[in-house]
Amino acid sequence: MYDYHLHSNYSDGDFLRAMVAAAASAGLSGVGVADHCMVVSTDWARESRRELGFNLDTTYERRREAIESLREEFDLRVFDAAEVDYEPGHEAEIRAFLADADFDYAVGSVHALDGANVHATGHFEGMSESRRRELVERYFEKLESLVASELFEIAAHADLIERNPALRGFATREQYERVADAFASSRTVPEVNAGRVRSEYGRFHPTTEFFEVLRERGVEFTLGSDAHAPDEVGPLADELRAFVADSGLDPVTLAV
Repeated sequence: MYDYHLHSNYSDGDFLRAMVAAAASAGLSGVGVADHCMVVSTDWARESRRELGFNLDTTYERRREAIESLREEFDLRVFDAAEVDYEPGHEAEIRAFLADADFDYAVGSVHALDGANVHATGHFEGMSESRRRELVERYFEKLESLVASELFEIAAHADLIERNPALRGFATREQYERVADAFASSRTVPEVNAGRVRSEYGRFHPTTEFFEVLRERGVEFTLGSDAHAPDEVGPLADELRAFVADSGLDPVTLAV
């Protein structure tokens, strides 16, 4: 099994070597180190780079050297990837960076909503229901644009808004269908993301309804643990294996 999405200390995960060692111990055939990377010139991205230390845009070459060394040490494929934040209107910046960086593949994600991180419960919980519904619609508009941009091999956690209790439950079937139609016409594929299966949220991304809408349109999926610590890698790999067995999913293997 290939896990195309975990993080290291080059963004908000644990030490790179420890993450790869955990992937090898979990019996994975390959693992993608897809650290957070922000290259767009927005205030939110600049603040995130400064305050969270998401500086892969300047450190990816150093990480690449480490990955090459780990490939020799461990008996699994180790992919040099990035989870790049997407913002409509900034496609040229992202395209130029990805062309220069030449990762094995790129994962696109939408984290910024209303000038805040989608995870920031405090930013959204005091808003009216109508306003929160508007923002969920805006999230799916951004996701649809991400898929149509053709910039990425994978789209991460396609319904990330569900992680936030203040935004959870507002997504509609019409929104799912719009995004599924975009995926069906794109080279970009969504992932089955296990990052919050063992947390308060307790579910995979996408939700069961969204997953079925995507499958109805023949959309394929990769697998991603979204692990940030070594002790998460094995358990989340087991969760993904169980999901594949239960759903009958045949995950995509990227041509990298």
